[in-house]
Formats: sequence, C-alpha cells, structure tokens
Amino acid sequence: MLTKRIIPCLDVRDGRVVKGKQFTNIIDVDDPATLGKRYSVEGADELVFYDITASHEARGTMLEFVREVAATIDIPFSVGGGVKSIDDIKEILRSGADKVSINSAAVNDKTLITRGAEWFGNQCIVLSIDAKKTSDGYEVYINGGRKPTGMDAIAWAKEGVALGAGEIVINSIDADGMKAGYDLELLKKLKDAVNVPIIASGGAGTMQHFIDAALHTDVDGLLAASVFHFGTIAIEDLKTALQKEGVNVRPVKEAPNDATNQ
Repeated sequence: MLTKRIIPCLDVRDGRVVKGKQFTNIIDVDDPATLGKRYSVEGADELVFYDITASHEARGTMLEFVREVAATIDIPFSVGGGVKSIDDIKEILRSGADKVSINSAAVNDKTLITRGAEWFGNQCIVLSIDAKKTSDGYEVYINGGRKPTGMDAIAWAKEGVALGAGEIVINSIDADGMKAGYDLELLKKLKDAVNVPIIASGGAGTMQHFIDAALHTDVDGLLAASVFHFGTIAIEDLKTALQKEGVNVRPVKEAPNDATNQ
C-alpha cells in the first residue's frame, strides 16, 4: 500500500501566509519560511504554497518567498498562483520548488500543461482544480475561486491528465475552511476517473476527517491548512491516529540528538 502524504497548505498574500473561509475573511498567520520550517520539523511530507492573489491581480508568483522557503526546508514543496507561461514554471523551479501548480492559466491555455510536462516532466506539473457543487455535478472555478467557468470538474481532470498533468490537487470550494470534512463524493468520483496521484483539499477539521478520506476514497495525499496553522491538530498525532486505523503513512523523523555518547 502506498503511503498517504500529509500536506500543509500555505496560502500566501503580500509575502505572508494567510487563511480564509471559502476564499474570504482572510487573516494573517505567519511568515512562509518560518511556518514551512516548522512543518518540516513536525513531520509534514511536503508543502503546498499558493500565491492566492496573483491570478486575480494579473501578476506572476512572488519568487522571493519561494527562494526563502527552499533555503529553509528539506522536504518537497509545490508552488502555484500566477503561473501563466513556461518561463514562469522555469523560474519557480529554478527558485527551488519541486513542482508547479497550475490552475487558472491551464483553463485559459490548455497547451501550458502539455508544454510544461514536455519541458520539465509530468511529475513537476500539478493541475489544481477549485470545484463547486452544482445540481448535476461539480463546476470548475478560477481566479482564486472567484470566476465560474462552466466546465465540469471531473471531465477537466481527465482532460488535464491526458494533456500531461502528473498530479491533481482537488479543492472543494463548498468545504473550504468549513472544517466539516472533505467532500468524499467529489474525491471518489475523481479517483475513479484518473490514474495520477490525487491530493484532497478543503474541509478538514478533525482527525476523523483525514481518516475518512484516507479509508473511503483512497486519495494519495491529504491537504489542510487551518487545523495545522492554529494548532488544532499536530502532524505527529495525526499520523499516529492514521496508523492505528491501518493507514500507511511515513513516520515522523526523530529530532537530532545532540547528546554525546559516553
């Protein structure tokens, strides 16, 4: 059984990590590198950073925080927000990120996924999808959840994988920040539709929510923000709880022992 990845999500605005609810009510949390280092030490398997206003403000990703994070942590991390060209992908990877997440730009220019995969490899290209439930499925939203597209989220995921995306982060807009649990229906539909790793996002509020998603949807990664940022759930405790339920997770690395053997 493949290990499930525990992934804190850090939304960045104006160089600071922030957190909101359903893309609104934004509050300040911490410095990206400082918080990233904390999660690296506490046992996170990787991190996801989103420059949450880049697409809405029609600008590129702020690379300074990417370089600071890369110099500070020793676990993989991906970066998204404002990515709209091959040069943008190149600069983010050159700044130290392991993967680049594409959302709005992929909808506006589908060839960006293919060109990115051809240049840098499928494993570097993550398709990020913000999905909102409708009467007959799930609709894709872009520009930080502000703009509906009329596209079906499951169909778009399948197309994105065919174009070259090596991983999908699926975020439920309805569940985002609500702490009422992941959208298991959405995760199951997506898992049945594509054969690349899927990262669940939106809704985690308790350890049971992580357990339910891991056991009932077989996603590859569990992403959350608030419960980690504000100390509701410790990553080590979460991994212990998942292991007790039979979920395979990577063990938390022991802190270095500075004591000298006698």
